[in-house]
Amino acid sequence: MGREALMGRIESEFRDKRAAGRKLLVPYITGGYPGWQDAIRAAAANGADAVEIGVPFSDPVMDGPVIQQASQAALEGGATPASVLDLVPSLDVDIPLLVMTYYNLVHHEGHRRFAHRLVQAGVSGCILPDLPLEESEPWCRAADHEGVETVMLAAPTAPDERLPLVAARARGFLYSVGLLGVTGERDTLAGTATALAARLKSITDVPVLVGVGVSNAAQAYEATRVADGVIQGASMVRRLIESGPDAVGAYVAEVRAAIDAV
Repeated sequence: MGREALMGRIESEFRDKRAAGRKLLVPYITGGYPGWQDAIRAAAANGADAVEIGVPFSDPVMDGPVIQQASQAALEGGATPASVLDLVPSLDVDIPLLVMTYYNLVHHEGHRRFAHRLVQAGVSGCILPDLPLEESEPWCRAADHEGVETVMLAAPTAPDERLPLVAARARGFLYSVGLLGVTGERDTLAGTATALAARLKSITDVPVLVGVGVSNAAQAYEATRVADGVIQGASMVRRLIESGPDAVGAYVAEVRAAIDAV
């Protein structure tokens, strides 16, 4: 089956935008945290190309202190996967939406049922950072069947022979992990972020977006000089926690302006 037959909304839109010269911006927002819905609307209104919705989980191994804080607050406020997904249709934004969560939730509900629930909610893609490539086939097969694009992660320590396998399994886009470690803001963009993005760009035409450790507009500019786009999580969620949804919108506009200058 050719690549075109595997494309869903995310990859199709991202390829079109890339062809038009646009760099891609995907903010992450923790679902269930107070103001999360307005933050997503603000991000969409200010230049986001898609939004990654974090489904809160009690053991978020990839997430650093800021996103852990938001996830814990959402859980204490009563958020569940079902309660978050039930509210997604009311967002009414004209960009693709993804969820990022952990495999235990998918395993508990069942692959086909979870994928179908995403489709019913209007979610186009899914990121499961703790599901390794070698164990991903049952989920990916179910997701493909239901029309959910599974974004695969590539680590900076991955050997050259592994990257084409990850790229071939990726749907939507390839998540180029900027550094080893958990999510969070850093003073500088790690050298591994642009190095891995360049390696991936040399072996695939799937859109490559850098996430983890892209902490401000200047770093987004630096990353997108190599990559097709960026994912920004902790810096978005910190603004939501400290100042509310409007601050997320203002920050998205700031990053948008920076990467439009690439």
